[in-house]
Amino acid sequence: MKKILFIIGSLREKSFNRQLAQEAMQIIGNRAQVTELDYSDLPLLNQDIEQPEPTAVTRIRQTVAAADALWFFTPEYNFSYPGHVKNLLDWLSRPVIPMDYATPTCSNGKRVALSGAGGKAATANCRAKLTELLTFIKADVLAEQTGIAVPAEAWGTDVLVLTQEQKEQLKSQANALLG
Repeated sequence: MKKILFIIGSLREKSFNRQLAQEAMQIIGNRAQVTELDYSDLPLLNQDIEQPEPTAVTRIRQTVAAADALWFFTPEYNFSYPGHVKNLLDWLSRPVIPMDYATPTCSNGKRVALSGAGGKAATANCRAKLTELLTFIKADVLAEQTGIAVPAEAWGTDVLVLTQEQKEQLKSQANALLG
């Protein structure tokens, strides 16, 4: 059974992207083992603490390496991705063997799906920049992506209600990731 690792780009408990991930989890059902990456204890990348790597970095790298695919659900912050997502990817981009840049990273060749819920741009800028960054660190980013423009009323209720068309987009994306 494939192992899919969900990475939620919002730290907010009731975030729309967490809700989007929950919908995707229901769509996947029992076709894969889905877990969510907890990277809340990840320190900021700093060469002074890079070696030996912090325990949180070791745990996260092992979790990512064990996954068959990654699925990001992230909002757009100021025309880009959140800083904590960038920090995570910076740590993942480091070689498995310290300072040996000829060896792969834990994200090399990893299949990656991108989805996001946010404002009017439906996270298009965030997903474009994430695609660029993930491609640079040698992840295999799927072309099919899902962007959700959160309806105005949802900002007051913290409840994301997806249309049938949006659910179909997620389903198609799940099928592509599992394929």
